[in-house]
Amino acid sequence: MKRILLLSALMISLIINAATDYDVRDFGALGDGKTLDHTAINRAIDTCVAHGGGRVVLPAGTYLCGSIRMKSNVELHISAGATILAAPASVKAYDEAEPWEGPAYQDGGHTYFHNSLIWAVGQNNVSITGRGMIDGKGLTKKDTEKGGNLQGGNIGTGDKAIALKECRNVLIRDVTIYHGGHFAIIMTGCDIGTVDNVTIDTNRDGFDIDCCKYLTVSNCKINTPSDDALVLKSSYALKRPVLCEHIAVTNCVITGYKMGTLLDGTYIPEKVNWVCGRFKLGTESNGGYRNIALSNCTFMYSSGLAFEEVDQGLMENIVVSNITMSHVHHYPIYITTGCRNRGPKERNTVSSGADIQISNVIADDVDSLAGIIVTGMPGHPLRNIALNNIRIKYRGGGTADLAKREYREQGTNYPEPRFAGPTPAYGLYARHVDGLDLNHITFYTERPDYRPAVMLDDVKNESITDLKAPDVKGVKKVVKLSGNNRNNK
Repeated sequence: MKRILLLSALMISLIINAATDYDVRDFGALGDGKTLDHTAINRAIDTCVAHGGGRVVLPAGTYLCGSIRMKSNVELHISAGATILAAPASVKAYDEAEPWEGPAYQDGGHTYFHNSLIWAVGQNNVSITGRGMIDGKGLTKKDTEKGGNLQGGNIGTGDKAIALKECRNVLIRDVTIYHGGHFAIIMTGCDIGTVDNVTIDTNRDGFDIDCCKYLTVSNCKINTPSDDALVLKSSYALKRPVLCEHIAVTNCVITGYKMGTLLDGTYIPEKVNWVCGRFKLGTESNGGYRNIALSNCTFMYSSGLAFEEVDQGLMENIVVSNITMSHVHHYPIYITTGCRNRGPKERNTVSSGADIQISNVIADDVDSLAGIIVTGMPGHPLRNIALNNIRIKYRGGGTADLAKREYREQGTNYPEPRFAGPTPAYGLYARHVDGLDLNHITFYTERPDYRPAVMLDDVKNESITDLKAPDVKGVKKVVKLSGNNRNNK
């Protein structure tokens, strides 16, 4: 009797599992890499939804696809050995971009979602899992934005690997994304989600989190030799300013190797580019960022941390800890507010930043262009910035003339340090800050640098304890400027 009961239970379990798994080959998918399979995959998804949800399975094979439309209560499982291959633009297999009415204050990649390889809008319980690959070979990385200026309209073909808008309870786990187009993953206006153990090796942005809340990102490897790696944004894509908040990122690796060399294991560094990876808040920042935690991450051959609030939002309650960086392009840490103000003209709020804490950071082979940069705006300072237990080795070589250089105000400029030129201090330059706490900071240089280690310009309520930096004859370690002597360095 016990044996019969066990067999019955096993059979019931198998029936339940069979009832909730939908093999795309049963719906006409061939997986031969030549036949368009997205129509069959979409049929499997629709059938799964009609039966209350479940798992749509792609067995081993190569599935040439246009747009795959994810629905509520569906797990798209890309099995080990399976590849979703993005179709070329010439076959016109991608859905048309949805209409957009009124002015757009964000680029087309942030505005349109339907023209993506895998997309969902307004769905719940959406999952993309499996040890297989999404190869965005047929996606474009181009956009209608030129030089930071919005041109309007969509690009007219597939430009994102995974695009989710206003979805709730999202899971993306274990998949690998290669050549992801404008965004390998973009999530806009999504609440409650987990992205775990995802590998991205792509030709533009890796993962953009825009106007989202209650998301956890963990154990991901993101290689972006030509743009940003992991970005939090707060654009106007939802036609209103929305905070990006309650986001935890941990145990991730960010790199700037040549595309494909993270996946094939050759790890060839890309030449210093516009950006080679980094963790960034911004630049789109209409709502702002609040309650963000980044911990236990490593950076290789990339830029460092960039926290940019320039579009009238707020940036507060940011905690960063336990970060290692090696071969750092342009700068290690960059915190700024500005007044680009990309948004409706009737808005009159001012960008603000406060309560940011960064601790336990080690960085080596750091570019001499810029040290740590902490800059607010005249009359609107950054407030309560704490840097603790930080050790940075710079390449050095800065001249004494650079120490006299007037560093540009952020103002309406695009917030990128390489456009601003060298900082007048090699270790840390701070301006328009009220409350700056520097504790246990160590700077090294591979070559002598004739700029001061620290320059404070219009900084109030500062505290500096245990600062270690090389002694260079005739060069002060710390220079403080205020009032009229700002122009008499």
